[in-house]
Amino acid sequence: MDKTSDQEFEMTFFESVLKRSPDYTEVMEILGGLYTKHGRISDGLKMDRKLVRYLPENATAHYNLACSLALSKRKADALKSLRRAIELGYQDIEWLMQDSDLTALKEHPDFDAVIAPIASKK
Repeated sequence: MDKTSDQEFEMTFFESVLKRSPDYTEVMEILGGLYTKHGRISDGLKMDRKLVRYLPENATAHYNLACSLALSKRKADALKSLRRAIELGYQDIEWLMQDSDLTALKEHPDFDAVIAPIASKK
């Protein structure tokens, strides 16, 4: 099997698991990441939105949603989700600053204010 076949198999496998167990949040998170990694940004965004509905207090779910929104060029919504992730306890400033999914946000005038609560912990 080549790499593309492996990736398709992986996504198909997790999609089938999610069909059988539609509230399986770990699979939602995996699928969201796979979709985004393989350029299926809108599918990744849908999965991240679903995950936030199931886990509204999960900081990582909001962070992943911020990434998908940023990749979808929805900067204001992405900043809102990133702010929420930080409010819920997201702390990994080093990863955040190097995360290429958030590149579009880093030039936004509100970016520094959003990350200020954790930037001082760097």
